Amino acid sequence: MLELKNIRWSLPEGGEILKGIDLEIPDGQLTIITGPNGGGKTSLAKLIAGIEKPSGGQILLDGEDITDWDITKRAKNGIGYAFQQPVRFKGLAVRDLLELAAGEKLPESGMCDVLGEVGLCAKDYIDRDVDASLSGGESKRIEIATVLARKNVKILVFDEPEAGIDLWSFQNLIKVFEEMHTTNHGSIIIISHQERILDIADKIVVIKDGTIDKYGDKEDILPQLLEGTGSMVC
Repeated sequence: MLELKNIRWSLPEGGEILKGIDLEIPDGQLTIITGPNGGGKTSLAKLIAGIEKPSGGQILLDGEDITDWDITKRAKNGIGYAFQQPVRFKGLAVRDLLELAAGEKLPESGMCDVLGEVGLCAKDYIDRDVDASLSGGESKRIEIATVLARKNVKILVFDEPEAGIDLWSFQNLIKVFEEMHTTNHGSIIIISHQERILDIADKIVVIKDGTIDKYGDKEDILPQLLEGTGSMVC
């Protein structure tokens, strides 16, 4: 279980973004973090991944204080993070990226398994460069595959995975997350404001003005969002 206790975070130039977040992410659940733009969603995701460090509070993983762990140590201990905009690497093939993520050489069958989980055929992609020749949807799926290639992943964090992809890719991305939730025993955290993604959640967290505005089961929270202002759910 991931626990956030009184988490605070401020911009380097001042201005408090997160103002005392208390949150528990249950094991095996798909949790969606949503809310208005500028409310602190992405900041919270980066704190969970270890990209940023909180200015106050504690982050616990299975009871162990990981507040001061960097992104590398967290990745080695089971926290995977997918950026809002996937990084592209000219001259680096998909097979190289998957092996870097896994920390070992992977047989072609292993690459086929991982890429198959995100709806890609390995023979069409493993020798392609991770560069601008890939569409937004392809890049997003390959990045998700690198997260899945890591060993003993306990928590998967996805920051607005729908950003920059077309409708067809988005619809297939939903299927990927549903399949991951069915087969993965760890926790999945998705930062999103899309109703289609909110609809596959177990739990929904609403972050507003740096605090938790709402938290609970999808069946309780989603109707409240749909009845509220249209700016929160698209």
